[in-house]
Amino acid sequence: MNYSAWGKFGRNQPMGTVFPISCEELTMIAVTGSAGLVGGNLARTLLADGCKVRALVHRQRKALAGLDVEVVEADLTNRDSLIRAFSGVETVYHLGGLISIQMDNWDDLAAVNVEGTRNVVEACLECGVRRLVHFSSVHALQQEPLDAPLDESRPFVTRADAPPYERSKAAADLIVREGIERGLDAVLIFPTAIAGPFDFRPSYIGMALRMLAGDRIPALVSGGYNWVDVRDVVAGAIQSERLGAAGSSYILSGHWNTIQEVAQMVSAHTGKPAPRWIIPLWLAQWAEPFMAKLARLNGTGPLYTRAMLNALRSNRLVSHARATRELGYHPRPLRETVADTLQWFAAQEKGQDV
Repeated sequence: MNYSAWGKFGRNQPMGTVFPISCEELTMIAVTGSAGLVGGNLARTLLADGCKVRALVHRQRKALAGLDVEVVEADLTNRDSLIRAFSGVETVYHLGGLISIQMDNWDDLAAVNVEGTRNVVEACLECGVRRLVHFSSVHALQQEPLDAPLDESRPFVTRADAPPYERSKAAADLIVREGIERGLDAVLIFPTAIAGPFDFRPSYIGMALRMLAGDRIPALVSGGYNWVDVRDVVAGAIQSERLGAAGSSYILSGHWNTIQEVAQMVSAHTGKPAPRWIIPLWLAQWAEPFMAKLARLNGTGPLYTRAMLNALRSNRLVSHARATRELGYHPRPLRETVADTLQWFAAQEKGQDV
């Protein structure tokens, strides 16, 4: 793959002034989680901008195939491996971690997302990293009140009954804040539900879009998300590294759409009808324990979890006003993201190099 060309899935985003600074003066940029959707897109963008990239990987590395990056094996739970990986690095983008829709895996999330972030912070301080860009999640912020805009002033999630993933991201953010108090130069990024091309793994959202495109989802659940394009998240993150004040937080959101509206966008792209059956959210919540038991008996993953249903009723008024004002952030329409993502998946299935 020719990362410098990007093909039609590359830097065709509305943030036309997002790359005003070249990387010629930089020594090296490290990216944790570089094999994921956001990390792979970030590596491509940094390379196209003339940066040198050290891509930290744990197991998978398919997203980096053909890219002119320095691949380094590192483990977030092993601080020494991070210190070695951050040696000589000027900027660290920390995207590595576990994304989970389960309700019973706190120990795994705490080990990777919380203690892993602690190791990243300590390694940055020890290696003299100039700036850390820490990727959190909008779900680390309290969603209530639902009728008021959700911005960077919202406190972190603290409820003991909140989904473990949300609690783990909030705890990790507090560790970064503690690092800032000790002299670490860091900015925090809070994206919403991310979709887009170069989704090699693929992500939960990528899998859902493929299933919708393949007519493999018989019914939808009511509710929706705030969806954002991975290319816009990457562009906003790069701008935060270059323009954001130390200690700043930026919500990188897109547009709130219902699951039905997204299904209609998929239908418009494929020409296949969208699912007709809509399950009320309250009914899906009532049935969730039974669905979980059935999935365990069948040895399969559940169609949905309580954490997923909680997200469907999250705040609709997520504001990226600060990112727009300070970073020039303007997310593209979701319809474009859906079309580009499905076209990329189709090209991958045909073995085309895009």
